[in-house]
Amino acid sequence: MSMMSPPGWYPDPGRPSAERWWDGAAWTGHTRPAGPATTTPHARVRPGRTRAVAVAAGVAALAVAVAAAVALTGGDEPPAGARPGPAPSSGTPGAPSATESPAQGPGQDSATEDPAVVTDQLNGITLPVLDGWEKPEFTTENVPTVSTVADDPCPAAPSRTCRRGSVSSLTATATGTGDPEAIAREDIAKAADRAFEEDSLGVRPHGGIRSHTVVAERPAVVAGRTGFLVRWRVTTQQGPGGYVQSLVFPSSLGSESPVIVRFVFSAAPGSPPPATMDEITRGIRPLGSATGGGVGSTLGP
Repeated sequence: MSMMSPPGWYPDPGRPSAERWWDGAAWTGHTRPAGPATTTPHARVRPGRTRAVAVAAGVAALAVAVAAAVALTGGDEPPAGARPGPAPSSGTPGAPSATESPAQGPGQDSATEDPAVVTDQLNGITLPVLDGWEKPEFTTENVPTVSTVADDPCPAAPSRTCRRGSVSSLTATATGTGDPEAIAREDIAKAADRAFEEDSLGVRPHGGIRSHTVVAERPAVVAGRTGFLVRWRVTTQQGPGGYVQSLVFPSSLGSESPVIVRFVFSAAPGSPPPATMDEITRGIRPLGSATGGGVGSTLGP
């Protein structure tokens, strides 16, 4: 059995002056200027060997301590009250130690997080938390998310609840030119399926998708970066259906990997109107900035 180093920022193997994001299995395209010294992650470690080395080191340390005590007292027994110290830790090589403070990954740092925003450290943005919205304590996917406080029983699974609105951010995995328009057009079907077809737990809370209508396709400026959005009105097998939107724009960090922000709004009474998607988009900011562009802002590079 093998163990992997945890996700985090580590020294870039090809550029010591920068750090690169390790996702727990492989290096990603995200980079940033180097901060405090960290440890380069090991791809795989054999725990059995690590424990064996730790035990051997502990035995050797105990032997040296006993020999030194005997030499100081001139006898054959260690002095009264002498006890061996704790064995060295068998922590995973390559993982940040308890005294290190690597930057947070896809989630937010609850100790320093502004309650008015959710921080996406990996993609270098913050999502606004509007009135009537919150940072959910639990989500089905490990990505930065804001959602409405209000919810309703899911139409096809009444024992479950469906939020009236949710917004989450993630890194685009598409290959090619990285064009925001192309990525948004490709991602919208995935976003619709995840929201109204079958979720990550294999449940169909809306009974599946019956049809969709394209509501909007247009450029948008997000956090000062030019991107593109695609919005669908989705009709489901059960219930009122809703709206889904894929918004894609370049990150302001490092290699400028494309960021996807997915919006899912129910069409049930009391749910936020589609215009709230534009309001949230205007509130997306780059990390460390109190200003940023949004839908309706002047388009720029």
